[in-house]
Amino acid sequence: MQQAHDIRPGQSIELLKELHILTRDGKLNQDSRRKLKQVYHLYHFIEPLLLEILNEKQTVTLADHGAGKSYLGFILYDLFFKSRHDVAHAGSHIYGIETRDELVQKSEALAKKLEFSGMSFLNLSVAESITSDRLPSNIDVVTALHACNTATDDAIRFALEKQAKFIVLVPCCQAEVASVLKKNKGKTLAKNALTEIWRHPLHTREFGSQVTNVLRCLQLEAHGYQVNVTELVGWEHSMKNELIIASYKDLPRRKPTERLQEVLQTLGLEEMQPRFFTPA
Repeated sequence: MQQAHDIRPGQSIELLKELHILTRDGKLNQDSRRKLKQVYHLYHFIEPLLLEILNEKQTVTLADHGAGKSYLGFILYDLFFKSRHDVAHAGSHIYGIETRDELVQKSEALAKKLEFSGMSFLNLSVAESITSDRLPSNIDVVTALHACNTATDDAIRFALEKQAKFIVLVPCCQAEVASVLKKNKGKTLAKNALTEIWRHPLHTREFGSQVTNVLRCLQLEAHGYQVNVTELVGWEHSMKNELIIASYKDLPRRKPTERLQEVLQTLGLEEMQPRFFTPA
């Protein structure tokens, strides 16, 4: 049963029904409540970033990478952008970037139905989104919520190319580093006692996931960002729970660059250097 406190003031009930978060008769089941809670927690972190940008200039642009059904984009627009989509902030815009055309088409139709004119949905790959003239040369905020495996890295590459002021990531299903650790395990087992950390397959998977996000944080710091890592929501709601927020501060780059290189070498991940050493 829907509880009033589960829905933020000003939230469009029609939107929540269209996103199938609410049933047609306005009920909120347990799965939908968890989903909504995650998006609201993320909104809690993103809202002050958007306000900071609007304090500096009149408009704010946000790109949601791997947007899927665009739950995050629609709720951000409904709670923040819609009330500010006036003459003063007319250039503010959300871009949902998604490779599945059927989801792009559904999101476009919903935005039109709700008259969310400051939203666009683009059926583009990461490489295409970086060079596409359908996106501005700079994007203020880049988000990626539960972008699977290397899709989070793709979102980081896009954000760096677009000189994003803020990057907000909730990584998911990180398997690439674990596969390289597994492949090279035999070569390092006898030489380095640290290999015991990922000798067993379960540990390989979990450690690989942890290392992936450590490398991402170092990569962002190597581009002058200040990085904070926290929980999105309690572990009872989602195991994919790590929230990375990067704010561009033009910080010194040498030390994190050296640390990134050292971590790759220590763990036998040198072959992954091209992924994490994005040219500054």
